[in-house]
Amino acid sequence: MYAVLAGGVGAARFLRGLTAVVPPEEVVAVVNVGDDLDRFGLRVCPDLDSITYWLSGVVHPEQQWGRADESFTVATELERFGHDPWFTLGDRDLATHLHRTMRLHEGAPLSAVTDEVGRAFGLELRLLPATDDRVETRIVTQDGRDLHFQEYWVRERGAPDVAQVRLAGAEHARPAPWVVETLLAADAILVAPSNPVVSIDTILDVPGIREAVGQSPAPVVGVSPIIGGEVVRGMAHRLLPAVGAEVSARGVAAHYGELLDGWVVDERDEDAVDDVAATGVRCVATDTLMDDREVAAQLARSCLRLAAEIGPAA
Repeated sequence: MYAVLAGGVGAARFLRGLTAVVPPEEVVAVVNVGDDLDRFGLRVCPDLDSITYWLSGVVHPEQQWGRADESFTVATELERFGHDPWFTLGDRDLATHLHRTMRLHEGAPLSAVTDEVGRAFGLELRLLPATDDRVETRIVTQDGRDLHFQEYWVRERGAPDVAQVRLAGAEHARPAPWVVETLLAADAILVAPSNPVVSIDTILDVPGIREAVGQSPAPVVGVSPIIGGEVVRGMAHRLLPAVGAEVSARGVAAHYGELLDGWVVDERDEDAVDDVAATGVRCVATDTLMDDREVAAQLARSCLRLAAEIGPAA
């Protein structure tokens, strides 16, 4: 069984490749929920939904998030009433959020509702929210504002300089059911090429998850989200300096530190292989720009091959 620490689009593309080379039912993705927010009274889970839409083949092909063939009738009507359209929900997307919110109000935990959504979209792998408890990624800006991550990224377009990133509510959270058990029983733990600060750290910051990764005998192999000193998408270059990390393949490996046993960088960062290896982390270079499923599948094979070479902890 393969456990994957997963954020949004980068993780979805990686999981698309992984499920092409191993049986999907052997894959469990532990997914960030720090991005989740309430919008018009509905619980929205962007990373869980992005992965679901990608793997079920209904994602918007250009945006790489949201639904294909989407319409925005409800959003347009809400603007009529003066609502700020800074975070817009499409009509098809609304059905997912309506179902999730109804079930949560009925007392179902997020992990159970996530299973329901996954089955409805025909997913064969399992998605687990990092926690069923409410946590929020908060961005403290240099000008003193404390913003929800979506306010920072969507409304503010990632423009403000960042002073601090924190996972609010983490101190009261615990891992969702089966998260710790999955990590401890995994044959390999793979860290998807997601934003290290607001996708992966926000999973690891849920008490008990970082400890489970460290205690697991499974080799931990990560994929760099940085290619040639640049982010593939997103705002990692805005956030890594805020946590004291260099915006590079070697910088992200150093940020993860002792968590990693193996690190996969893009072939354009081959000069980082020896530097990372000098820290005791096995490192290989390959094509990590997952523009199509075959490249993603080859990347997954490279990760699994490296994990097999490292082997379980004694």
